[in-house]
Amino acid sequence: MSSDDILLEAEMTMEKSVDYMAHEFATVRTGKASPALVENVDVQAYGSNMKLKQLALITTPEARLLVVQPFDAGTLADIERALRESKIGITPAVDGKIIRLPIPELSEERRKDLVRSLSKMAEEARVRVRANRRAALDEAKKLKTSGGLTEDGLRDLEQAVQKLTDRFVHSIDEQLRHKEGEVMKV
Repeated sequence: MSSDDILLEAEMTMEKSVDYMAHEFATVRTGKASPALVENVDVQAYGSNMKLKQLALITTPEARLLVVQPFDAGTLADIERALRESKIGITPAVDGKIIRLPIPELSEERRKDLVRSLSKMAEEARVRVRANRRAALDEAKKLKTSGGLTEDGLRDLEQAVQKLTDRFVHSIDEQLRHKEGEVMKV
């Protein structure tokens, strides 16, 4: 493995960590309807567990309303049950062949809880990025001991990995700041 490969692999794994956090952020309810709130709800249908997005079309016709339209009307009751039992805190209302999910207004206390939860998610992402940095630095040291990298090359690679880490941590902080503003906005 060359120093370029180490750098490329570190960048890819750090990017995956940030992308995972962004996906986690999308599942946090902000008082505004988003299909990401419910798309990964597990539904017991056709004798197995399936994700809601595999069974229905999820749309947001209004800023505070989600509409779930099953592809097969026979799964309507299964989807409703799964939404009631999920921890999203929204009561589904069946309206013919669709399910409406009105998004209630968030209280100030609930908004603060969500911000704390977002901070924990961001910290977990920072920890994953730092773990990726540590793995890249370990690979660089192995490469140096095997004779594939000089002392100066190792130092340069360590600096490049640190710059990558700083860039991704900054990206995490920016996304956290943006999402916090979204949650606290009334």
